[in-house]
Amino acid sequence: MITPMEIQTKKFDKGVMGYNKEDVDDFMAYILEDYEALYKQALSSEQEIKALKEQIETYKSIEDAMNHSLIVAQQTAENLQKNAQEKADLIVKEAQAQAKEITDNANKSIESAQSELAKMQHTMDIYKCQAISMLNAQIENLQKFDTTSK
Repeated sequence: MITPMEIQTKKFDKGVMGYNKEDVDDFMAYILEDYEALYKQALSSEQEIKALKEQIETYKSIEDAMNHSLIVAQQTAENLQKNAQEKADLIVKEAQAQAKEITDNANKSIESAQSELAKMQHTMDIYKCQAISMLNAQIENLQKFDTTSK
């Protein structure tokens, strides 16, 4: 391939009417060949650059999509974790409420049983007092009967 220096330093032989036409035509053909090769190479390079730019854009689109997907996946994971925590908290609260209700019911049952026991003991004490009173009255009657019969 011809260099810019060769073009600049090219000397044509002078003929009768100026430069030698064959030398100039040969040189022009030589330059034309090199120029065509460079032109084709430039077109090929431009096409390759265009294709590479398109690939870069495709890869950037894929990267953006992957980044978006990653962000969505992270948000989804965070939401799932948050929802699971909220559900767990709700289950714990419900269990605590049920336990409190069971405890309250048990305490009420105990209080009711204690109250019933106290009533029964009071009733028993009344019956006991009445029985003692009746027995004492009977003893007094027997003692009166014993003293009157002597």
